[in-house]
Amino acid sequence: MQDTWQKYTAEALATFIFVFAAAGSVLANYQTGGSLGTLGVALVHGLALAAMIYAVWHISGAHLNPAVTIALWATGHIKTVTGIGYILAQLVGSVVAALFIKIIFTGVSPQYFLGTTALGTGVTTGMGILVEALLTFFLVWTVFATMVDKRGNHMLGGLCVGLIMAVAVMIGGHITMGALNPARWFGLALVSSHWINSWVYLAGPVIGGLVAGFVYHFGFMKKHGG
Repeated sequence: MQDTWQKYTAEALATFIFVFAAAGSVLANYQTGGSLGTLGVALVHGLALAAMIYAVWHISGAHLNPAVTIALWATGHIKTVTGIGYILAQLVGSVVAALFIKIIFTGVSPQYFLGTTALGTGVTTGMGILVEALLTFFLVWTVFATMVDKRGNHMLGGLCVGLIMAVAVMIGGHITMGALNPARWFGLALVSSHWINSWVYLAGPVIGGLVAGFVYHFGFMKKHGG
């Protein structure tokens, strides 16, 4: 039981740090007139994710993302109860991050909805879901290849996942802000009461994550007992 609660706590804390860093970078960029730029914001996302993966991988497996957890559950790598616990922990961490963002970035956060994700000008809901699904496919496929598959290079897993996260934000930042993670969206949306385009950040990552999980599990891993 103690080990189980350590896993849930690790997921909540690591997700809290990642979401705080991600949203904080968006707001800091706005607050300083764009000094970070797209590259800076993307690097914060990627570096924070990589750091948290290395920090808690030995405790919880470092999901930090409901899309990752759902993909692992759907392919039989985690049990249902564990998956539910992980997702709840991730969402709690996301909400706590949003509360700290609201307190710290008091001057800029209200007008930018705490740095939550949003569609770019002229981007339709369908296009947003497609972009989030595709980019999340890249992310979750990398997770399976480097962190789940026993043949993968686990020492470099966190770095690889962080790099693909940074690349995804650079590519999709102006389209969907590159969430790739329902927890990246949920807490900030809840605390700011900004629920516009919710399906983009729910359906997109979950669909992309599931497709990636099935593709890797059945196409690359199952035959080798990964």
